[in-house]
Amino acid sequence: MKTIVFIQTTKSGSSRDAIRAAERMGFFTVLLTNRPRFIEQRLEFPDVHQMILTDLSSHEAMKEAIMKVQNQGKRVQQILSFVDPYVHVAASLSEHFGLMKMPFEYMINMEDKVLTRTVLQDHPASPHYDVYQPGEDRGHFEQKQDKHFPLIIKSPMSAGSKDVFLANDRNGLHEAMDHLLAKYAHSPILVEEYMLGPQYLVETVVHGGMVHLVAIIKQEITFKERFIVTGYKLVPKPKKELYESVLEIVTSIIESFGMESGACHLELRLVEGQWKLIEINPRISGGAMNRMIEEGFGINLVEETIKLFMGYKPNLNRKHSKRVYVHYITVDQSGMLVKVTGKKRATRCRGVKEVYIKPRKGKVLRPPLSMGDRYGYVLASAKNHEDVKKLAKKASGEIEFHLDQTASSYPIGDTSHKW
Repeated sequence: MKTIVFIQTTKSGSSRDAIRAAERMGFFTVLLTNRPRFIEQRLEFPDVHQMILTDLSSHEAMKEAIMKVQNQGKRVQQILSFVDPYVHVAASLSEHFGLMKMPFEYMINMEDKVLTRTVLQDHPASPHYDVYQPGEDRGHFEQKQDKHFPLIIKSPMSAGSKDVFLANDRNGLHEAMDHLLAKYAHSPILVEEYMLGPQYLVETVVHGGMVHLVAIIKQEITFKERFIVTGYKLVPKPKKELYESVLEIVTSIIESFGMESGACHLELRLVEGQWKLIEINPRISGGAMNRMIEEGFGINLVEETIKLFMGYKPNLNRKHSKRVYVHYITVDQSGMLVKVTGKKRATRCRGVKEVYIKPRKGKVLRPPLSMGDRYGYVLASAKNHEDVKKLAKKASGEIEFHLDQTASSYPIGDTSHKW
């Protein structure tokens, strides 16, 4: 039985789409997860044929789980992950079992933001940055940053805007560093210049050394306590100047990582006419990104990525071209979710193709501190020049989260996984 093993998933979004795609392709799907909740909700994962609770911090535990799958007579064809920080872990396990057909060192450098800046330290797309190492003289380090404010302070392994702070002065820098050192005592801290300008997400596939721009998406960023992307607008026909400049900088960045084959997404900001890299990740973006590209272009990017890692040529030809906008929903106050109303009304709105609501009744919601605090989205599309952003936002206005604010304490634990 031809089998693909997936390391971790989210309940919805690109990583779950990948498992569904593998099932459609005729593979037996195995999921290694460290979330007991998924085991308890097993019936909600019909596309996962076998689910194994595994310590994902232990390579040995994962190897043992995969060997058990093999001993059951299943022929493991590939080991994959579409979730941080397991992309390179899956590739390493794939190499261990003799399945990986391509170098994967670039994944490690892309997943770790300090390594990313080190690789690109002389690249024109790299902003000013500095790295604080635990044990270093903090006073001297903070003093060095005085001429660079405002600054972004982050953990090297941050994902989904979690553990990312804006500091306008030395006091803000000090507070952000206190927070990160309390949480990650032995981890370095990355400090980057804060840059102004429009931001784009670029979904990319590299095959045989050739870079393919699958999609260019303009991002709408909301800043309250954190930077949260609340809107994604697919650019179906970018102007020639924009396309060529993006292709040039993306190709140059990918070449710097030595990436010959694989998939990645880049967040780029156009600063005074020059592209600057915000971050790069060795996988498709999470959330509704795969659905967005499929609705816009007819390309199931996670399916084509699976083909790529199976050694086949991905089909990235567009079947059609539509305008697509995804609007993410957040809340302004904390409280326990009592009910959600308006979903059906939103679904019936013109241009709306999908409405997704993430939390269940009884979940404690809060204003966004990370991308994990986005509680739903509306995806709208149109073939003509209709304003799809306006359609998506109008539909999202129909949705209301009813909260009990007397029960507003947030549950202990990591609740901010990126979709």
